[in-house]
Amino acid sequence: MNKLLIGMGAFLGSTLGSYFPVLWGGSLFTLGSVLFGTVGGIAGVIVGYRLSKYLGFI
Repeated sequence: MNKLLIGMGAFLGSTLGSYFPVLWGGSLFTLGSVLFGTVGGIAGVIVGYRLSKYLGFI
């Protein structure tokens, strides 16, 4: 279950992070989108790990 939560966190974080530049009029196909997607993916992995640890799966 912990791999599932970490994977979901990475997927959702990278998806939301790459969509972030669109909020200020940018495009999904920019370097900023890739950068924010990477940062969002890393943040999603951290949140997924902490959530699985909180729920007692780790």
